[in-house]
Amino acid sequence: MTRKFGISAKRLTPAVMTALLLILATSSASLAASAGAQRAAARPNVDRPEGAVWQVIRQNCTSCHGIDDYGFFALDPTEWVSLIDSKHESLEQVALTDGDQEILLEWLVDEFGPDSTPFPRSYIPPEITTFLTDPEAFRLLDRACTECHNMERIDEARYSLDRWRVVLVNMREQGAVISDEELEGVAEWLSRTRGINPNQ
Repeated sequence: MTRKFGISAKRLTPAVMTALLLILATSSASLAASAGAQRAAARPNVDRPEGAVWQVIRQNCTSCHGIDDYGFFALDPTEWVSLIDSKHESLEQVALTDGDQEILLEWLVDEFGPDSTPFPRSYIPPEITTFLTDPEAFRLLDRACTECHNMERIDEARYSLDRWRVVLVNMREQGAVISDEELEGVAEWLSRTRGINPNQ
């Protein structure tokens, strides 16, 4: 004879049922928070410079790091020199000549000077479960973007999801009014309809 062990629903009192539901709700919330914490913060996407600037960076910088981190800063020449010195004080093999430092510094200040807007370190893309229709996306873009530029600029671009996200976060830092969920929804829609392999 097989004996089944378990709790009969008839034997569950309202208090026990409430406790079980609270445990389930807490576990679900904990799992959701854990999943959210595992989502990495968005990073800037810095276009590679050309010519002498790239030669300086390639010869002195890229063996240890990429160039995207520059986008987190908006510094004047003195602050850039201080940051570079502090980051490389333990690396004896990194020694820019005066000429190379001048080339690099001029580019850094032009691209990431005190008048630029640094990319935020805190934006973590929310997970979206519903996707924008074309009319919804156009309404959002019209509201948030076309005050500064026309739609042709968007229509002509072809970016990946990560790149569209960076563009939108940058636009928000410059004044576009758009929530995290709206931003992520628009980024997904743009990558789907204006992506690097658009279906049109």
